[in-house]
Amino acid sequence: MTVLIFLIIIAVLILVHEFGHFIAAKRNGVLVEEFGIGFPPRLFGIKKGETLYSINLLPIGGFVKVYGEEYHEADKKKGQFEKLKKRGFVYKSPWQRALIIVAGIAGNFILAWVLISYLLTQGVPQKTNKVTIQQVLPDSPAEKVGLMPQDEIKRVVVDGKTIKIDQPSDLISISDKQAGRVITVIVVRNNKEIHADVIPRKNPPQDQGPLGIAISSFEEKKYPWFEAPIVGFTQTVDITRRIIVELGKIIGQVITLQKPQVDVSGPIGIARFTGQAVRLGTNAVIELTALLSLNLAVINILPFPALDGGRLMFVFYEWVSRKRINKNVEKYVNLVGIIILLSLAVIISINDIIKIT
Repeated sequence: MTVLIFLIIIAVLILVHEFGHFIAAKRNGVLVEEFGIGFPPRLFGIKKGETLYSINLLPIGGFVKVYGEEYHEADKKKGQFEKLKKRGFVYKSPWQRALIIVAGIAGNFILAWVLISYLLTQGVPQKTNKVTIQQVLPDSPAEKVGLMPQDEIKRVVVDGKTIKIDQPSDLISISDKQAGRVITVIVVRNNKEIHADVIPRKNPPQDQGPLGIAISSFEEKKYPWFEAPIVGFTQTVDITRRIIVELGKIIGQVITLQKPQVDVSGPIGIARFTGQAVRLGTNAVIELTALLSLNLAVINILPFPALDGGRLMFVFYEWVSRKRINKNVEKYVNLVGIIILLSLAVIISINDIIKIT
């Protein structure tokens, strides 16, 4: 099940990315020869208008095949498709090509925005200035004195001194230090203050605290459907910013030959995270998909050969210099970029395997 969900997530991320390129290419008059779901060999296809829509054997993502994606490809068909020259990607204006390239990245950003907005309507934990009991364990000191889930802990009285509880660590510290002695826990329940005299345990059972309660300063908040997209957009932008910052740190550490302080995961590591998300439930899988979509968008915008960002650099060069990139230079630079990216993927995957074993 984990492998299947992992493959579905990857397929969705790639399909959305390619669909962004597809829509932008169509809107800007580029001839889209094929839009494929999955990767070849082709199982079957239906031609609608000038585009072949295909279903392919390998169900991981998809692709868009546009006419004249690179100069050498367009020139090969020049005699056969002279009348379609204006429909070739490379013959479009720089701003049109840039728009088509960026559209894939935008697709991944929009997908993450939609998923995060949906999660906000389902309820997400938010930090508050309250400390609330989430769980009271059986036969614990807290249960014996009548403390209950959803009680809001306001204050604790120790030796006649009242201490305000602002965060969970305040209560944890007090109960540890006062183990074996009576303390008074003041809670609010149904708008009424309740005083409970309780003795924290000196030697609580494993995985339990002195009082036998689980507490949190977070509460679940559900956003209405009309507010969720606004908050979702803000959160999506903030997460993207944090990804960029962390990626910048990693790149800087690699350039200066330092060991990255953040773990970098490849397909195997992502599959492992998918398994963890599956165990936590549907919303965790959706959250993981949103985060992966934003990571894919950020990585793709990097100015590196074979990535969308690298192609943008070629477009920018042509716009500034008003000269075409040498077709062989473009071809081989992208080839080198692909080789480097595949090599990195292999190295990262080996590291993932080492971490698992």
